[in-house]
Amino acid sequence: MTLAVVTGAGRGIGRETALALAARGIDLVLVGRTPWDLEQTAEQARLRNVVVHSAIADLESVSETESAARSILAVGVPDAVIHNAGIIERASVDETSTDSWDRQFAVNTRAPFVLTRELLPALRSAGRGRMVFVGSISSTLGTPRAAAYCATKWALVGFVKSLAAELSDSGLSAVCLLPGSVDTSMLEGSGFAPRMSADDVARTIVHFALDAPLAHNGGVVEMFGV
Repeated sequence: MTLAVVTGAGRGIGRETALALAARGIDLVLVGRTPWDLEQTAEQARLRNVVVHSAIADLESVSETESAARSILAVGVPDAVIHNAGIIERASVDETSTDSWDRQFAVNTRAPFVLTRELLPALRSAGRGRMVFVGSISSTLGTPRAAAYCATKWALVGFVKSLAAELSDSGLSAVCLLPGSVDTSMLEGSGFAPRMSADDVARTIVHFALDAPLAHNGGVVEMFGV
């Protein structure tokens, strides 16, 4: 059995990634906070004759993220973990509340750290595991009314780089993908036109989750669109 985990699997890039993995015959654990959305993804994935489990968790919560990790390991040690879940709350710096800042860091940066920390001992014991972190082109620049979001994504790159250094010669790898303007609901209100589809990003994620050489460990891959 080959097993992959996808966070934020209920819609957008997460759903397309789950379906692309299922098309490759990969069993899945879908992580997200909305049961209805996860079930819709699960139903579509099962049409590819794979086994699909769901772990309902609000990744803003440390305890629920830790619980999701336990649910994953109850299924098996994953071969690939896709850290896709993310949120954005648009506001100018002077209008950004501390709660909003903390919420975005909790989901976009802390949750990938907590889930990685909880899964890492099992991955190390198995001597395998590819982790793909979905950052953003906002990891490389600043955007008006998105200071908190950009900060979370810059921080994510630093985390992945440090994680990758610790994974050297372990059989594990960590890669951070930086998509630009993707045609999903998160782009609404940004002022940017879509330059790529969720499927474009999903196919790239699957490449690094299943096919790319481990020599990409620590890689930060930009996607600017067409």
